[in-house]
Amino acid sequence: MNLHALRFLVKVAETGSVTTAAETLRVSQPAVTAQIKRLEQELGIQLWLPQGRGVALTDTGRMLALEAQKLFDLEHAIEERLDIIKLGKAGKLHIAATYLPANFLLPGPIADYKKSHPAVELDLTTTNSSHALDLLLHYKAEIAVIGGIHQEHPLLTKTPLLEDEMYFVVHPEHPLAGKDIPLADMLQEPFIYREEGSFSREQLLALCKIHHLPAPAIGLQMNGLHETIRVVMEGYGAAFLSALESEAFISEKRLAKVHVRDVKLKNPISVYSRKDPLSPAAELFRNLLINKKF
Repeated sequence: MNLHALRFLVKVAETGSVTTAAETLRVSQPAVTAQIKRLEQELGIQLWLPQGRGVALTDTGRMLALEAQKLFDLEHAIEERLDIIKLGKAGKLHIAATYLPANFLLPGPIADYKKSHPAVELDLTTTNSSHALDLLLHYKAEIAVIGGIHQEHPLLTKTPLLEDEMYFVVHPEHPLAGKDIPLADMLQEPFIYREEGSFSREQLLALCKIHHLPAPAIGLQMNGLHETIRVVMEGYGAAFLSALESEAFISEKRLAKVHVRDVKLKNPISVYSRKDPLSPAAELFRNLLINKKF
């Protein structure tokens, strides 16, 4: 069906005049007449009849004009929807993040983003770094925010976000709380180890190796940050944590920092995405995140 001719028919039905329809559409009157006659021939149905100096639509013509108007209204609605998506004001955004940024870094930016883009469906998956990168590579996420040091991937782009300091922490009433001590003394304490593969655990063991010191005794092993912090706050052992993870508890005097000489370790947090173009919604969030002052 000739959609161009249908537009002419709808305009004739709307204005009640071929002349007015032609003026509105900025085409000649013969062009309108010719298009509608071709549509009649294509459909094998009479759509209008001469009436005085003008024309009148047949019942079929009026029915077709009414249904065609619904079609063009839908077309207009689709175009408006696509414009909104192109502006990043609608659509879907899937973010993957490791535990640290997911819980201590992203809630604020996500809240800001949703306030200004309420129509965007935003989904956050909290997972380990390898799975977060897999989600990116398999097009199941557009952005990944990951802590730690990872090998560069040829299909991904990486933008550093911040470097978070690493702390040794104990209970506020622990004998080492607030003290300035050598690393060897700190390592005499029983440690709450995170699960294998966690950045803090790997950094602690690498620190011991660099300084040619034995790793501290494993007092407990916990498969989560919350559990690790709770045990230390209850008065057992020491932990090696990111500042983002521990700063609030230190401020509340539920944890205390131990100042260990000659130890300055950072936990880099970066934003990853595929090298192909991001969707408008993802690009807006990425820019918000990178430009935010943490």
